[in-house]
Amino acid sequence: MRIIGGAWRSRLVRFPGSPSLRPTPDRVRETLFNWLGQDLDGLACLDLFAGSGALGFEAASRGAARVVLVESQTEAAAALLTNARLLGGASVRVEACDALEVLRRETGGPFDVIFLDPPYKEGVSPDLLDRVSAQLAHAGRVYLESDRPCVPGPGWRVVRQSRAGRVCFHLLERERPAPRGEAGAAAPGL
Repeated sequence: MRIIGGAWRSRLVRFPGSPSLRPTPDRVRETLFNWLGQDLDGLACLDLFAGSGALGFEAASRGAARVVLVESQTEAAAALLTNARLLGGASVRVEACDALEVLRRETGGPFDVIFLDPPYKEGVSPDLLDRVSAQLAHAGRVYLESDRPCVPGPGWRVVRQSRAGRVCFHLLERERPAPRGEAGAAAPGL
């Protein structure tokens, strides 16, 4: 997989061949980082279900101050550590454990961006967004990738969404309550 932007642009990231590892395609990453802004200077990012590390390494390449990659497969987690060393990724930390375990304990959050790209066969559990909410900064955003369109539950709104082939991807944020004194008024968008 090739990093497509930032300081590590065109650098290769190698990962083990496994049917469960499915790096986010280049054109999807390009769209996502157009949505987020090309420069992520100073942001903290959490890449749950990191797999190849495509999203986390892309964020670090674009200036994220802190990136936590979480991967439960031992071989894939070892590859993430190797790639972080080869890239000189001092801002990248790898957690070799289950993503849901990380959400149950202190991760060093809050995070400005949380990447959720669980294995398609597992799907997106209804409470996953509620679990990541505790780790999300006040104005943070969640990127969600799946094989079908996602309708987030109460408390969330879709900022952007698109589809590329079999990949459906969404940028979400928590709904904000209406400002005081303006009952029924919609909160301003970003």
